[in-house]
Amino acid sequence: MGWINTIKEDAALKEAQHAWDKGRNILVFKFIEAHTNSLMSGAMTGMNDQMEAIESIGWRLDHMSVAEGNVIGALGSKRDERLVIVCLYRRPSLAG
Repeated sequence: MGWINTIKEDAALKEAQHAWDKGRNILVFKFIEAHTNSLMSGAMTGMNDQMEAIESIGWRLDHMSVAEGNVIGALGSKRDERLVIVCLYRRPSLAG
């Protein structure tokens, strides 16, 4: 895992822990990931690490939504494709 993925994982873990400690019942987290080759299937290792970090606190993924977009550069040139993944996590129910 590269250092950028490590920073992202640490940030996700910190935010998830903060929300857990505040007693929140839901956590909505936005992941932004480079999407350089949309025609290939494959593991998104950095995403795996971030999502597992959040779930290691106790949060459980409830809903997920994905969108795709472009980052626009100077003079309107297309610079890079990005995936935005918005995940709604819930604290496990005490009732079971």
